[in-house]
Amino acid sequence: MKMRKRRAEMKAIDQINVTPLLDLTFLLLIAFMLTMPLMEYGTQIKAPEMNSDELPQENFVVVTMTKTGTIMLDKDAVSSDELMSRLHRMKEDRPKLELLLRADGERSYKDVIDLMATMRKSGFADVTLVTQQEGN
Repeated sequence: MKMRKRRAEMKAIDQINVTPLLDLTFLLLIAFMLTMPLMEYGTQIKAPEMNSDELPQENFVVVTMTKTGTIMLDKDAVSSDELMSRLHRMKEDRPKLELLLRADGERSYKDVIDLMATMRKSGFADVTLVTQQEGN
């Protein structure tokens, strides 16, 4: 008699309901799809406005100068000397790498030009300035 009860209990567990797992998977997928574009440019700056060409979609590095003057390589804050050495190593590893410069519109022209000079010393002849579209 006891043996039949255990078999009946085991038979009830042999199927797993995957509906809650699918709901969770789709919820996470939607959450990541919404947050990834926000994470692309996580550092808040107000770039100057100008109409320009489209930015490259791959093989690029972003250097950002914030409103306070902090220099960031992708998402890491770096000093000017550290920026030059890291960019030099990147240029040696990937010669076709493109460099994008995002600077806050309230930074002085001299600060941005000094940063561009540092980038040129590291081996990058061309630096693309990132701007906002006019009217945005």
